[in-house]
Amino acid sequence: MTEKELKALLADMTLEEKVDQMNQVAAGMFSGDITAMGPMAAKLYPPEVLARTGSVLGGMGAEALKKLQKEQIEKQPHKIPMLFMLDVINGFKTVYPIPLGQGASFDPELSRECAAMAAEEAAVSGVHVTFAPMTDLVRDARWGRVMESTGEDPYLNSLFCAAMVKGFQGDDLREEGQVAACVKHFAGYGGATAGRDYNTVELSEHTFREFYLRSYEAGVKAGAAMVMTSFNTVNGTPATGNRWLMRRILREEMGFDGVLISDWAAIEEMIPHGYCADRKEAAIRAIRAGVDIDMMTGIYSEQLAKLVKEGTIPESLVDEACLRILTLKNKLGLFENPFKDADEAKEKTVIRSEKHRALAKKAAAESFVLLKNEKKILPLKKTSKIAFVGPYVKSRNLFGSWSFIAEAKDVENLEEALKKVETEENMTFSRGSSVLGTAFKLQGFEESEKEDFTEEEELAMLEEAVKAAKEAEIVVLAVGEDRLQSGEAASRGMLDLPEVQKRLFDAVTAVNENVVTVLFSGRPLDLREVSAKSKALLEVWMPGTEGAAAIAEVLFGEQTPQGKLPMSFPYCVGQVPVHYNAYSTGRPVTSKNAGERFHSRYIDIPNQPLYSFGYGLSYTDFEISGITLDREEMKASETIHASVTVKNTGDREGTETLQLYLHDKAASVVRPVKELKGFQKITLQPGEEKKVTFAITEEMLRFLTEDGVWASEPGAFDLYIGGASNTENQAVFKLTE
Repeated sequence: MTEKELKALLADMTLEEKVDQMNQVAAGMFSGDITAMGPMAAKLYPPEVLARTGSVLGGMGAEALKKLQKEQIEKQPHKIPMLFMLDVINGFKTVYPIPLGQGASFDPELSRECAAMAAEEAAVSGVHVTFAPMTDLVRDARWGRVMESTGEDPYLNSLFCAAMVKGFQGDDLREEGQVAACVKHFAGYGGATAGRDYNTVELSEHTFREFYLRSYEAGVKAGAAMVMTSFNTVNGTPATGNRWLMRRILREEMGFDGVLISDWAAIEEMIPHGYCADRKEAAIRAIRAGVDIDMMTGIYSEQLAKLVKEGTIPESLVDEACLRILTLKNKLGLFENPFKDADEAKEKTVIRSEKHRALAKKAAAESFVLLKNEKKILPLKKTSKIAFVGPYVKSRNLFGSWSFIAEAKDVENLEEALKKVETEENMTFSRGSSVLGTAFKLQGFEESEKEDFTEEEELAMLEEAVKAAKEAEIVVLAVGEDRLQSGEAASRGMLDLPEVQKRLFDAVTAVNENVVTVLFSGRPLDLREVSAKSKALLEVWMPGTEGAAAIAEVLFGEQTPQGKLPMSFPYCVGQVPVHYNAYSTGRPVTSKNAGERFHSRYIDIPNQPLYSFGYGLSYTDFEISGITLDREEMKASETIHASVTVKNTGDREGTETLQLYLHDKAASVVRPVKELKGFQKITLQPGEEKKVTFAITEEMLRFLTEDGVWASEPGAFDLYIGGASNTENQAVFKLTE
């Protein structure tokens, strides 16, 4: 349709019809089978509202969605097709690493490929829109949804957000295999107070704009078709009713012209927030803020037409929202082909194809972060007698909590993958414990992997594992969080292993000192004891469908780990929120005052995290030279080139990620002690060395000044290049007038 034809369609629609285009319900509503998520109970919609509903979430499967679309078009007065939306977060049926793991790859292009793969599988299943990427900045590991983000750095998040949007959407949404992306959660959801999900957010406007908003804007600039509101407050106002946030910042400043959708029940939740007295007021606040689609409350369909007729709100607000929805449907080509790419035959060939599984395996391997490797115990030698112990030796639940589309039966476990890499002659396999233990009771974990072990069975598993550990030269302990211990509504006050696994870890390390720990998690954990008692420590996140195969190859050296932490791992939970790009204080702790008392420090733990942002080892070693600058001063129109020479001093090929950090030494507002401004991945053969050069431009020196504008200021800057954020490889340059 042309824009003129869309406006003509809008003009011919009744008020109620337009309002119901703004209504979204779960697919189960059409069959009467709906389970509520969050605080709201399931609501039944009148048949006439369901017949005019503009979009559906949670449905999948080409045959089912084509049938539903056909039935709905026949009922809809203007034969307008529905939008089908789904949470395709890190893969569809083929699952790649959780987004936090993808962030560890420091490879946005790889994430673009993975998003394109997921879009292809989702599209043939009938899906039009995915509720991804989530690009909330995360600094507090207690918050379960850190697993959906790519980490604590706004620059890195921005690159990944833009790449994922382009991967999902391609160049044209009408093209086969593309789905519309939805950037979420706008805005600041990752700053939840105390790391507790659905909690309030308290941020200064300066911090909000400079750190939290940047990656959302990158997604908008990349062309995201949709943005989702967040549950939290911003400056005391719930985001879903925040006119300043949605109209001024999102629409005017960022230039977003797509569809704005509420999160699940977020419009109604403005009532318990204490911002709205009732459903009527919630409808007024949301529509005035510019929220186009009401997800699962029925408030719009119940209230908006009445509010227009009584003169409380102008019909133009409904018109602009409905037109944006119709425009998205048109961009997807649904008026010409309401089924788009839904194809039962292609589902069988596209979903979980060899090509997709190969990409998932590659993404998994590149996401792993080697945190420790004492005496080069890794990679494992095939001649060693190795005991593989732990619940994740046997588990198939290797995908994150948002991969509800995937099925464990399609996932190879670690034992099966290892047997393909090495013969069983030198290996034993023991579960050792369940993931959570018989004593673990928490609502919502009924859907976790069924482990109905008695205490006697747990003890027998432990004894078997200890016996195997005693007889082995090396023990590989595969332990970590349950897949549902991170994700939405999975905030944790403690960040250590489940008790039953700690018991296993202590028992095994007591009888064998050569322990390699393979850690599965959706967030940074407190690893003090695990790190201290392990010879090697490999973080594999929730690695997805082909995670086990990738782990097996990395453990035996067929691939070399290259990941870098996208989020700091705290020394203990008492540090969080902890992040590398903090502000200095007037009394910073330095090497010169380390023993003095009256400085910004803890008296019982260090200030620094156990493992810093950007950190990650390889099976080889790299030597990085001092920094060479081609000039020490630059004007705004000029560029400084900073170079280092990197040498592989080990005996095998490896990939190092060189990271560039800058620090404005004195500015009109306090600046972070370091900020990531660039990175380059370089692969070197043993003994090989290469020169790596970064270009520093004036644009990289800009920040939100005391006047509230993005600008650079003349002065001195520290420049760092190294393999992690805590590098001390430093040079100094000046920006002149």
